[in-house]
Amino acid sequence: MTVFNEPKLVDFKSSPPHLQFNKYVLTGYRPVSTCKECLRSLFYMHNEFGNIYTHGITFMCLLVLLPLHLPWAEVDAWWMCTVHYLACLSPTVGSVLYHVFMNHEGGARVYHALLSCDMFGVWLINTLGALPIVHITLLCQPPPRRRVAMLTYLLFSCHGVHSAMTARSSGLRLRSFTWQVLFRAFLFLLRWIGCGTGSPGSLHLYLTMDLLALLGGLVNISRVPERFSPGRFDYWLNSHQIMHVIVALSILYLHWGMLEDLAWLRVYQCPRE
Repeated sequence: MTVFNEPKLVDFKSSPPHLQFNKYVLTGYRPVSTCKECLRSLFYMHNEFGNIYTHGITFMCLLVLLPLHLPWAEVDAWWMCTVHYLACLSPTVGSVLYHVFMNHEGGARVYHALLSCDMFGVWLINTLGALPIVHITLLCQPPPRRRVAMLTYLLFSCHGVHSAMTARSSGLRLRSFTWQVLFRAFLFLLRWIGCGTGSPGSLHLYLTMDLLALLGGLVNISRVPERFSPGRFDYWLNSHQIMHVIVALSILYLHWGMLEDLAWLRVYQCPRE
């Protein structure tokens, strides 16, 4: 058995400047590390340990369990199952990579590349996760209208990914997804007033999904609860960990809403004119 000594953790002031983004987390920072040392940090306690495992465990559960519940063999459902599966996995993959290797010896250059990877995962769930919703909501509309809606959403998504990858604060990164959220809100309004199609049971699930995602972002920006007691939440229950848990719940609500819609799609027929 190979035994390694845990490195000495450092405090906020001793961390590299690019890791000093939460002044209320005072201790438990990993020292600058090689790739191998970053991976070793999976096995000892530090202030990113909870962030790694909240999304790492979520990723493993989604990877194994989601395919068992999706109707891959249904006619016209395979592409929706595929993009939905990738959408649910993407934010957890980027998050885990970011938190494991953020203290890499490559410094700020590597850190910002990892942060971009993390934000790209968030963008993917916003983009891929919505495409089946657009298709199902406009199922009975003429095909050109559905294609225009898809293209419009993808254009909003392109704007969102550029803004998210270039933003320099968590608040600006959250705002990057505004147009995508507004477009989804328009689709949900169409369903609510009866101008769109979809399972009656999925609308409240999708609304909960977006509200949870917004709540998670706001918690992360607010630095609550650690701002009220700096140092007390360095290892557990700080705002970023809480956000991770809320995001995992948001993914589940997206999945439950999609299952409702796919079951509805199996039996629904658009009315003939």
